[in-house]
Amino acid sequence: MTRALSVDLRDRVARYVLAGHSRRQAASVFNISVSSAVRYVAQYLSSGTVAPKRQGGDRRSKLGEHRAYVLLRVKQVPDISLADLTKELAERGVQIHLSNLARFLRAQGLTYKKNFGRFRADEAGCPVAARGVD
Repeated sequence: MTRALSVDLRDRVARYVLAGHSRRQAASVFNISVSSAVRYVAQYLSSGTVAPKRQGGDRRSKLGEHRAYVLLRVKQVPDISLADLTKELAERGVQIHLSNLARFLRAQGLTYKKNFGRFRADEAGCPVAARGVD
């Protein structure tokens, strides 16, 4: 994400427009985009300041208050799929994407690792291994 333009430049753009020039003229004079000029003036008119707003959004998980339920379900059904868990959460009124659920579970220290040992040939599960053929 790029840095915000200086407050000084934003202030000069807003004052230039309020002095009677158009936003397009201000964009041309100060070498900024028209949309930026429009935003700076609108912000100045609504709040009286052109200071940049804080970048970034709310990083709290939707699952914060449902943490106990999610961890309980994973403990009860260790091989539950993300899709199934997402459906269960939807029934409880929580709409969340699979990737966000996976990120939440990873943050809780839970990962799903395939067990390649169960795919190995053994005498009980593979007739070829029982005969000793490679």
